[in-house]
Amino acid sequence: MNTSDAQSKWDSVKRYKLTKMLNKLASISGHGTELVTVYIPPRRPIFDVISQLRNESGTASNIKSDLTRNHVQDALSKTIEHLKLFKETPQTGLVIFCGAIPSGKGFGTEKIELYSVIPQKPVQIQLYRCDDHFWIDHLKDMLKDDKVIGIIAIDTQEAGLGILTGDRWEVVDTMTSGVAGKHRQGGQSARRFERLRDNELNEYYHRVGDHAQKVFIDQFNVRGLIVGGPGPTKENFLKEEYLDYRLQNNVITTLDTSYSGDEGIREIIDKVNDQGVMTEYRLMEEKKIVKKFMSEVHSGRGLGIYGILDVIKSLQTGIADMVIVTDDITFLKLDVKCKKCGTVQEKVIERSNVVSVKQDLLSRPCPSCSAVDYESSEQDIVDYLEELSAMTASRLEIISGKSEEGAQIASLGRIGAILRFKPNIDSNTIVRIS
Repeated sequence: MNTSDAQSKWDSVKRYKLTKMLNKLASISGHGTELVTVYIPPRRPIFDVISQLRNESGTASNIKSDLTRNHVQDALSKTIEHLKLFKETPQTGLVIFCGAIPSGKGFGTEKIELYSVIPQKPVQIQLYRCDDHFWIDHLKDMLKDDKVIGIIAIDTQEAGLGILTGDRWEVVDTMTSGVAGKHRQGGQSARRFERLRDNELNEYYHRVGDHAQKVFIDQFNVRGLIVGGPGPTKENFLKEEYLDYRLQNNVITTLDTSYSGDEGIREIIDKVNDQGVMTEYRLMEEKKIVKKFMSEVHSGRGLGIYGILDVIKSLQTGIADMVIVTDDITFLKLDVKCKKCGTVQEKVIERSNVVSVKQDLLSRPCPSCSAVDYESSEQDIVDYLEELSAMTASRLEIISGKSEEGAQIASLGRIGAILRFKPNIDSNTIVRIS
């Protein structure tokens, strides 16, 4: 796997898992100050952190509440044992969350669980906290893409201001000029009309420049700017330096477009993608992926498929080359195993139907031995797809469900696949891989 593939892997699969984990941790509250958070920056020695946590464990012996004291000391012990697995701190640092997580209702149902993250970006802080909640804000901030690009789509009638970040783009605002069209009559009236029009244009360009400063510097602090639009307006706007010098000096490129305003921003995004500009942005990669997938779906060659069961079977049979899933997919995998004979019944279902489907399966006799004694387990569908992808050397891509590309995939069931060759799949059953 080359560097760009590794980056894509992090952005799609690991980002999804980390976001899901952070959402879970955010919902957890301790009975006391018993939830441990540790941020370890790069190059801090592991033995130094272990020594600190041992000291904290000794201090925790003074906690009056038996339950809180035991939970804190158990969490610290588990964190220390986890740290012993590392000979040195990872290049980007390490973040650990550990504590007593309720596994049922009421006291006494807690179980010490540990979550460990080697982040994509270097950890910038050194932190130990024992609190009634996990300190996740620093890690959430690290997930935010700090490479924000501003976009202006301008002509003499309107201007659109937008931003491009890692996996999304949006129109922030649009402005109309109020400038009249060119006057075709001759004589002194025409010259006076042109002077008035030039004054109106000047005032309009100043308004756009002032608003661009508020949006791109004060609000988003963009790293660069792309300016586009029909005709020479964009060049005149830049040449006369209506923009703040910090934006003026950071113009990446100018693009000719057919539209201005919000449609112009959309067109600029497409042109940036087609021309291979800003290839380090996840959104550009997602556009290429979905464009390739949709072309296969409409080609009639049978290499573009969608639907959760067909995609899973294409993975199980090894014919899927790439699987595309939106990050808001609503399926999960339910396994019901007979305790007597070991027969496993598998279902891929919507999350909203889990309770009713599980109750139905648990009430039926086992199809192999007729016993009615089961154990059940649930698995996130992305985790299951990742397992299958690893087994068949397929590529799994998770794209934002909030983008236009995500909406296209959502219209096809939030999942699709590009195949290595045309399949011959019976869509009524799921193949079990042992």
